[in-house]
Amino acid sequence: MRRVIILALLALALPIAASASGIDLTNQFGSISISAAGISSVGSQLKIFNGITAAPGHSLGSVSFATGVCLTNCSNFLAGNSTFSDVGSSFVVVGKGNGGQPKGTIFTGSFVGPISWTLVSKVGGTFTYSITGAIKGMLYTGRIVTGTTTQIIYSASGQISQGIGHIRMGNTHLVVPEPGTLGLLGTGLVGIAGLFRRKFLAE
Repeated sequence: MRRVIILALLALALPIAASASGIDLTNQFGSISISAAGISSVGSQLKIFNGITAAPGHSLGSVSFATGVCLTNCSNFLAGNSTFSDVGSSFVVVGKGNGGQPKGTIFTGSFVGPISWTLVSKVGGTFTYSITGAIKGMLYTGRIVTGTTTQIIYSASGQISQGIGHIRMGNTHLVVPEPGTLGLLGTGLVGIAGLFRRKFLAE
C-alpha cells in the first residue's frame, strides 16, 4: 500500500515539475526608426524585471531590438499593416544589477518568424501601433529560452512619414523550461521502481 501512495505522489508531482516558469520584462521610453530596411530601437529603458520595479526616474537597464527588412506593405507604414523579416534581427536586454536583478546581459537573441507592425488606434493626429513577434535566445543563466514581445509605439502622422516613432511601453515574456527538475524526477522514479522490484524478487 505504501508503494502505491509513493508512486501516486510522484505521478502528481510530474506535471508540476513539467510546467515552465517565466520571466516578465517591461520597457518604456526611447524611440524607433522604421523604413523598408527594418525597424530599430534606441534608448528604451528596462523598468520592470520579474516583479522588480525601477524607482521613479530610474531604470533597471535597457532593451533594444531590430527587425530584418520589410516584407509586405512597405510603402505606407502609416496604414499599420506591414510585416518584417526575422533575418538579421536582434533582441537584447541588459541589466544594471540593482534591486536584485542580474547585471550585464540578461537576454540576447533574435526574432523568430515574421514581425507584425499593426495600427492599434488613431486619436486626433496621434497614431498608436504595435510591434509583435516571437523571440528566441540565451538567458543570463546560459539556457536557451523562447518568448514573445509586444512594443506599443506612438507617433504623429508626420513623424511616421519620416520613419520616426516613440516607445510608449513594451512587454516581453520569456518562457523558462525546467528540464533539470524533470531529469531528477525521472531518475528518482527509475530508482524507486528498481528498489520495489528488488524487494519483490527477494520475497
